[in-house]
Amino acid sequence: MSDTPEPKPRMVWSRYYSSFIPAPPGPGLLDRIKAASGAIGGIAITGLLCGLMLGNGLAHPLLVAPMGASAVLLFAVPASPLAQPWPVLGGNIISALVGIAIAHIIPNPTMAAAVAVGGAIAIMSLLRCLHPPGGAVALSAVLAGNDTGYLFALTPVGANTLLLLIVAMLFHRMVGQSYPHVPPKAPSPHATTDPAPMLRAAPSAQDIADALHGFGARLDVDEADLRPLLADAQLRAAERTHGAMRCDEIMARDVLHVAASQTVAEARTLMQARNLLSLPVLDDAGRLQGMINARDLLQDGILVADVAHRPLFVHADTPVARLIGPFSSGVRHAAVVVDTDHRLLGLVTQTDLLATLALRLSGVPAPASPAPVWPRSRHCRTSPALR
Repeated sequence: MSDTPEPKPRMVWSRYYSSFIPAPPGPGLLDRIKAASGAIGGIAITGLLCGLMLGNGLAHPLLVAPMGASAVLLFAVPASPLAQPWPVLGGNIISALVGIAIAHIIPNPTMAAAVAVGGAIAIMSLLRCLHPPGGAVALSAVLAGNDTGYLFALTPVGANTLLLLIVAMLFHRMVGQSYPHVPPKAPSPHATTDPAPMLRAAPSAQDIADALHGFGARLDVDEADLRPLLADAQLRAAERTHGAMRCDEIMARDVLHVAASQTVAEARTLMQARNLLSLPVLDDAGRLQGMINARDLLQDGILVADVAHRPLFVHADTPVARLIGPFSSGVRHAAVVVDTDHRLLGLVTQTDLLATLALRLSGVPAPASPAPVWPRSRHCRTSPALR
């Protein structure tokens, strides 16, 4: 047995750094530049307009300091529940009223400041308008002294807040962002009350509410935003798990199709004879021109090219898992596999994908992929694969 003492584990300082330095806000540099530009314009316009309206002129903008904090939320994290119009407007005005009232009741400035901030948080929470800069507004009202009248809540606090909100709404509309934020619903493509398939498989709203309740900390995120976020994370995990299997390993290769120069009547006859729901449309060189389905064949006397729509197309080396999202949307039912020249190689349908994933889950190896078969004519006659 060695007398040499065991080395002590080294302290991993990165764990502590990561708790103090979170990830940067916004998904990219462009979004951060947009946020900074919006805040510059918002504060400038708010200050100048308030100065003009209150008779101070352009040289004396009228602003209260907490507007800077409100601008951070409005322009940097506009999807936050704390940055929505009612929390911003209600939170600032109500906090100002609380601060003024406490300043008149409690003569000691230190105690008044503490009670005002705590009271503002309590009332904002009760009225569902929690806004972090509201604490600063309440503190500002107390520090201004007990001579501050209740008009302070409207001018400058209310006027500043309302103008900043209007600028934020116009700015986000100009840059193509949604504000006020509405969580995506991802409704069924068939206009029914059922959610989209991926959201049916994702945790329910009650599951998310229970998880947040058991988390032990308040998170600055809307529950309605978490469902599509979790569904997208599950989809990415599936792509990573099944990413090794390619489309050319499971695609049908002898695919029925029609030429762009054929008539709708000819295509309808073929689809009825072969019990098909859709067909790829090719030009004379075998290049993909589009896709037609039963709904496209209601008119006679026109060419297939006139009614073909843009299909979902992939390449032979596309991971199979990439099709889970489009196929689960309820709109796409098949993906056409093409080469770099857009020539038809094969077809992957929902049934193909379902069978492949079922085999992977059961542990049964997938059958070996045969050699590629090019379409032999305008009508490949042996494959019922297009479903």
